[in-house]
Parts: sequence; C-alpha cells; structure tokens
Amino acid sequence: MMVKDRDEVKGEETYEYLISPDEYLAAGVHIGTQVKTGDMRKFIYKVRPDGLYVLDIRQLDERLRIAGKFLARFDSSKVLVVAARQYGQKPAIMFAKVTGAEYRVGRFIPGTLTNPMLRDYTEPDVVLVTDPAIDGQAVQEATDVGIPVVALCDSNNSASNVDLVIPTNNKGRKALALVYWLLAREVLRNRGISDFPYSVSDFEAEI
Repeated sequence: MMVKDRDEVKGEETYEYLISPDEYLAAGVHIGTQVKTGDMRKFIYKVRPDGLYVLDIRQLDERLRIAGKFLARFDSSKVLVVAARQYGQKPAIMFAKVTGAEYRVGRFIPGTLTNPMLRDYTEPDVVLVTDPAIDGQAVQEATDVGIPVVALCDSNNSASNVDLVIPTNNKGRKALALVYWLLAREVLRNRGISDFPYSVSDFEAEI
C-alpha cells in the first residue's frame, strides 16, 4: 500500500472497522472509475490527480454491516447472488456456498425471475448483484416482480432500482474477493454462526 492512500481513510481513529483500513486499501476497494454518477456522489471521498474517484471505505464498511444484517433475515435458499463479470464469479459462488444462497454466474438468462416456464426459473426473496450495469437484466427482472436488490456499486454506477448500495470497486479481483468474503462473514455472524474457516484467498478469482 502506498503511503498516499493514508489520507483516503476517513475517521479511522474513532471508528472501529470490520478489518483494518490498511486491508481495505491494499485490496483496492476504494479505487473507483473516472466517472461519477449523481447516485454515487455521496459515497465519493475525493478525486485523485489522475482523475479516478476514491470511494469512502468507512461508508463501505457501514454498508457491509447493514447488508449483512439485511441478507441474514432471509431464508438462505431464497437469496440469489448474480455475477456476470469474470472476477466476480468465483466470489459470488463462494458467497453462495458459504451462506447457502443460490447463484447465477456468467450470462443471466432472460426470464430467470419472470418466466416460470424456464428450466432455470427461480423465485428468490432478495437478489444480490455484483454490478448493477453488467447484471442489469437481473436488476430489471427483480424490480419487475418486486424483489429487493442489493448491489455492489462503483463510482460510475446508477443506483436506479437498487434498494441497498454497497459502495466499492466492483471490477478488481482482490476488491471483489474481499467484499464478498466480508459480506459472507457478516451474514453468518448475524445468523449466530461464528465459525468462519475461510480466507479472502478462497474467494479470489484466478488471474
């Protein structure tokens, strides 16, 4: 981690993070894109000289806690995690394996949530998507049938039809592994399960 990243941590002296701020920074969860949408403005900490927007890791940490509590309220088999993005697929599959959720990775088949005639049809109570733009079909279908959507959102994402935003770099291999690892741990903790014998590397996609 470069020293310059230290000023990208907000309130770290008084706030107790789920993991150390250095671990967040090392995984690059705070590195956004060169585009900032209106929906994501409140999650931006600053813009770097190279034009990249920097996401606020404290808000990420807070949203992971909220999302962990929210997802833990649902029957595990009624949670559907979706990831079309390459680096999001293994983390999504591991999240599903660890928490008992369903998953759909790769291309999301149109009608998965809306057409009972499809072999792949499923009726979740909540949908978790890796990128609301890339996974837009899942977001739209969930919205059409009234299913709440939790989404990992980068600085360039629209939060339209997203019920709970988790602000993070949703493109980086290490960032996605860390966020899904933490979210899985939080879901289990909120279900009263303290045993979590997994490392971040277990969630990390291969290069």
